[in-house]
Amino acid sequence: MAASLWLSCGGKRVARLLLGGRPVLGAGVSFPARGGWRHLHGTRELLGTPGIKVLMPALSPTMEEGNIVKWLKKEGETVNAGDALCEIETDKAVVTMESSDDGILAKILVEEGSKNVRLGSLIGLLVEEGQDWKQVEIPIDGSDPSSLAPPAPALTSTPADPSVSAPPKLEHQPGKLQVRLSPAARNILETHGLDPSNITPSGPRGIFTKEDALKLLEEKQKGKSGELKPLVSPAPPQLTAVPSASQATAVTSAYPRPAVPPVSTPGQPAALGTFTEIPASNIRRIIAKRLTESKTAIPHAYAAADCDIDAILKLRKELAKDDIKVSVNDFIIKATAVTLKQMPDVNVTWDGEVCRQLQSIDISIAVATDRGLITPIIKDVAAKGIKEIAASAKALAKKARDGKLLPEEYQGGSFSISNLGMFGINDFTAVINPPQACILAVGRARPELKIVEDEEGNEKLQQHQLMTVTLSSDGRVVDDELASKFLETLKANIENPMRLALC
Repeated sequence: MAASLWLSCGGKRVARLLLGGRPVLGAGVSFPARGGWRHLHGTRELLGTPGIKVLMPALSPTMEEGNIVKWLKKEGETVNAGDALCEIETDKAVVTMESSDDGILAKILVEEGSKNVRLGSLIGLLVEEGQDWKQVEIPIDGSDPSSLAPPAPALTSTPADPSVSAPPKLEHQPGKLQVRLSPAARNILETHGLDPSNITPSGPRGIFTKEDALKLLEEKQKGKSGELKPLVSPAPPQLTAVPSASQATAVTSAYPRPAVPPVSTPGQPAALGTFTEIPASNIRRIIAKRLTESKTAIPHAYAAADCDIDAILKLRKELAKDDIKVSVNDFIIKATAVTLKQMPDVNVTWDGEVCRQLQSIDISIAVATDRGLITPIIKDVAAKGIKEIAASAKALAKKARDGKLLPEEYQGGSFSISNLGMFGINDFTAVINPPQACILAVGRARPELKIVEDEEGNEKLQQHQLMTVTLSSDGRVVDDELASKFLETLKANIENPMRLALC
């Protein structure tokens, strides 16, 4: 009754304005125009405050996904452009993400500790200053962090041909022990619709082998043929079955082998056959991927040389008297840069199609961290002195171990050096870091006796400190002759450190 009075007393005009309707001739009530209700319900008061999207950025050229390590801002805090927003673990290091907008952090959609967040995924929302951040409008595709995962493919039902039946797929059922299948066994089971749980696997570590699948198929065929036999057929003579070796082992073994080795329980003694899963970090997985690609795609060639470092050790002691602390590795870095300057054909990269000769000599040094191996870069090494190189190497190594390297401090480089001499390793071969063409593996200094001549020309035995350096080179751009000449020049520069001051 009240509603009818309101409409009759001018409420029609108000309703018409709210609903966006057009007047209809001869009618007391107007119908809403197209989009009228949408306009009514699309107001900011009803939908909430519009947000500024914060997306997972690409913090390195090879980054495909990242982990949210820590949020440095809380919901409701003011954020200025350039402020540290959160820490993200990339495929190289833990990098601080800076905000590109001003506003207030309204909503954190991906919490700390979230892993494998794809690039471009929505991780947070900002609102402009002065707006109600608690009423931020959350997009439909960003309301649930689980929506960041790729959607499952939709199953479309198609009319099946009655004459051709598709083989059933083997799927893991919840609560049922999953059997490890060999490829051949899986093919047989899917083709004939067999259940692998009907037979005990005989393969190593509980793998269901091709022989097990054929045996299961034979039993199924025997069962079908038995059903088709007439009942009047004489019963075959009963033969004493001799158990096979695998069956006898399964029966007599005190510790039957499980289909899948069980996971050990923390805090309890490890049982026989158990194992402990160690989750791989994003950096570890990327390192494994890159090393595999390098060894399979790059034709590695190796060459080694023994260098006498007595002159370097003597010069190092002289510098220490003036409180200048440098390491042998600093001299190796400088000698390598000088050699690359003398032989620019080695200071190259390969992009898959062409060889690029680089003008700047930027050397990557391998640093081992708790999260994996990373190679920070000392830029323009040929133009730096030994003392400056030592300071740069020390600072970069500390930032690498603390996970504070900036992207520009580990991206690029023209040559790599890996030194395991401090671990007592005599010599080793390193894996090339693409797109670079070479990496130098440095071993420890070791004492060896060598026959030398004194001032009077008499031969005598004298102890020398020798160090083995091994060059891994990309055979597509650095052939064996060029690699040999490079090592020959490098050896001369290491054994005569005064030459390093001339370049």
